Amino acid sequence: MIGRGGQYDLTLSQQLLFLKASPAISGVGQVRANKLTWQEPIQPTALARSYLATITLQPGQTPGVQIDDPDLELLAAGRPLPHVYRDPLRLCLYLPGAREWDARKRIDQTIIPWTYLWLYYFEDWLWSDDWKGEGQHPGEEPEPVGNRAMRRAVARC
Repeated sequence: MIGRGGQYDLTLSQQLLFLKASPAISGVGQVRANKLTWQEPIQPTALARSYLATITLQPGQTPGVQIDDPDLELLAAGRPLPHVYRDPLRLCLYLPGAREWDARKRIDQTIIPWTYLWLYYFEDWLWSDDWKGEGQHPGEEPEPVGNRAMRRAVARC
């Protein structure tokens, strides 16, 4: 499918090939039933714990990132998790509607590095109780936004 600017959206198979070919990525994945699934072990710093992330992508949708192990809510010890979506629990890595990610971009160059960064800030938040990763939190008043799609996206993250 041709995206904005005449560029082509990447297929699920192309995304999978880029993930497998990246020397910085050590996960495993597959494309089945029109859905890409990739599992990636992530340790945001040498002193941080290791996490197992699952990234999923279906055509026409944005990637979803879940942390399978360890349980983020258990680590949070009753505190509400920052920058997550619910049902199911997934990481909020970028502002939807702000065109930070689209299907022309590679998951290995965007979603996976952003997941490392999110987990880096999460590790710090566990200790400090202060989210330093910036972004919009649910219930916060966003900066004035001129278009309706952006306002709806901000309200979801």
